[in-house]
Amino acid sequence: MKLAARIEKLGTETAFAVSAEARAFQNEGHTVYPFHLGDINLPTPPNIIEAAYRAMREGKTGYAPNAGIPELREALAEDVNKSHRTHYTYKNVAIQPGGKPVISKFIQALMDPGTEVLYPNPGYPIYESQIEFHGGVAVPYGFQQGVSNFQIDLDAMEKKITPRTKLLILNDLHNPTGAEANLTELERIATIVREHDLSVLCDEAYFDIRYEGTSRSLVSLPGMEERCVLLYTFSKKYAMTGWRLGAAIGPEKVIDTISKLSLNDESCTNHFVQIAGIEALRGDQSGSKQILSILKERRDVAVSLLKQIPGVSCYTPQATFYLYPDVTELMERKGFTEYESFRRDVLHKTGVSFCTRLHFGRALPGEERKYLRLAYSGIDVGKIREALERFKQYALD
Repeated sequence: MKLAARIEKLGTETAFAVSAEARAFQNEGHTVYPFHLGDINLPTPPNIIEAAYRAMREGKTGYAPNAGIPELREALAEDVNKSHRTHYTYKNVAIQPGGKPVISKFIQALMDPGTEVLYPNPGYPIYESQIEFHGGVAVPYGFQQGVSNFQIDLDAMEKKITPRTKLLILNDLHNPTGAEANLTELERIATIVREHDLSVLCDEAYFDIRYEGTSRSLVSLPGMEERCVLLYTFSKKYAMTGWRLGAAIGPEKVIDTISKLSLNDESCTNHFVQIAGIEALRGDQSGSKQILSILKERRDVAVSLLKQIPGVSCYTPQATFYLYPDVTELMERKGFTEYESFRRDVLHKTGVSFCTRLHFGRALPGEERKYLRLAYSGIDVGKIREALERFKQYALD
């Protein structure tokens, strides 16, 4: 059989290759400290698990409506309206088997071949993969260092807009950098969107993984509700990564189209998992609060230790469960000019496994600083201390 030509345009998540390499190293008898993958090693709250069991026992094991069960769509609309000051009803919600399908269905629903799509780089690699796979032109925009965190380079982003630019992917509360836009920046983004008549995917996977302050959404600004589709996922807040439950939320015409794509792709999202989603939204919230408390402790410990390592600097992001330390000076002192040899050297000498900037897109022109991404969602505090002490010793040797 001969594969279709378009398959060559389909990318992947190279973080999984790092994971496989770390696993092989561990199988040889070495200790590995897994900072490479953004999975969560915390249990789903028990009330959510029990809701799924109960739904299975009650026979909720058959097909569900392709747009999702109305009860969950209503609960999610109500929940988002409270946090975003929006006006959604169940008709604005399409339940999905995870957050990731929202990316491809947004692109399929709104992008014609040849359309230019602005996407973040560094960023989640599936954006670029899906744009190019479906015949679009992926146009990256970058980030720059600010006073207390990374920020979108809005000047550079706006300069890349042409008459063919129709879509913008915005991952505020950003993977991998932890960047978030302040109100002034969001207002400027809204102005850009209006002036250039763009439609926006707001990937808000980390909207509720917040340790200080309050998360903001572009969709809350005037005129944005009709221009934005929100990517919502239960994976992070409720430690439900493997449950595969998320949603697209936006204008009814687009949501109807996304539901039609769901009917073609996977028929529906698992019924009893949707029942568990209702419990997640409306039931006891102590489990999700405990998850957030544990993640905050991990962040604080990791940032404190990273700041003690010579040649490393690191912001303290108020959201997500990622750190994006600058290791330019450390790599120079250790004699490394490229990422992969440095990453493997650290793994083999310390057991610390991480992704680098290049696992989140090709370096942009003029990019000189070197960065790592550390995910602390899947590693306990004790192991974080042990790992980063080893990394510190590596830096000092």
